[in-house]
Amino acid sequence: MNMNKVLGIVGSPRKLGNTHLMVKNVLAGAQTSGAETEIILLGELTIHECNGCHACWKTGRCVKNDDMNELYDKINCSDAIVFGTPVYWYGPTALMKAFLDRFVYFNGPENRGKIKGKSAALVIPFEEDDPQAADLIIALFKRSLTYLEMNLTGTVIAPGLQRKGQVVDNAAITAATLELGQKLATGVS
Repeated sequence: MNMNKVLGIVGSPRKLGNTHLMVKNVLAGAQTSGAETEIILLGELTIHECNGCHACWKTGRCVKNDDMNELYDKINCSDAIVFGTPVYWYGPTALMKAFLDRFVYFNGPENRGKIKGKSAALVIPFEEDDPQAADLIIALFKRSLTYLEMNLTGTVIAPGLQRKGQVVDNAAITAATLELGQKLATGVS
C-alpha cells in the first residue's frame, strides 16, 4: 500500500541546517516511492502554547488564532508525519514542543480518528557524540505517539554534528533517512 502524503515538520529555527536537511532527505526517500510530500518550517510560523482549555474537544476547533489551525488541516490530510528536531538541552526545541503540545486537539473525541493509525518518523541531529543525548526526545515522542495510537515507523539520530549542514557529509545518515522515507511511503514499519 502506498502512502499518498508525507508531511515533514522541521522544528529547528535554522533553514538548511541539519534538521531541515534530514527531514528533506526523508521526504526525498518518500518521493522515490511515490509519495506526495510537503515540508513545514515551524520557525516561519506563529504557533502559540496550548492553554489546556479543551475547547477543541467540544467544538473541534482550537481557540487560538494562529498558524496551527492551518496545520491541523495538513495533518488531517497526511498519511505520515516526519518530526525533526535538534537536541536543545536534552529535549526538543521550543518550536517543536509548542507544536506537539497543540496535539491535545487530536485527543478529543471529535478529532481522535483524524490522527489514529497515522505513521510517524523522527529525526534528531545534535552536537554531542553520545547517542544517549537524544534519549529523552525519543522517549517523549514514543510515549506521545503511542498515546495517540500513531505508529512510529523509525527514528534516525545524527550525533556529533558540530556545524550547520554537516549532515550531508554523512553517507550512513543520508542512507538511513532515505530508507526511512521509503518505509513511510510504502507503509512498511
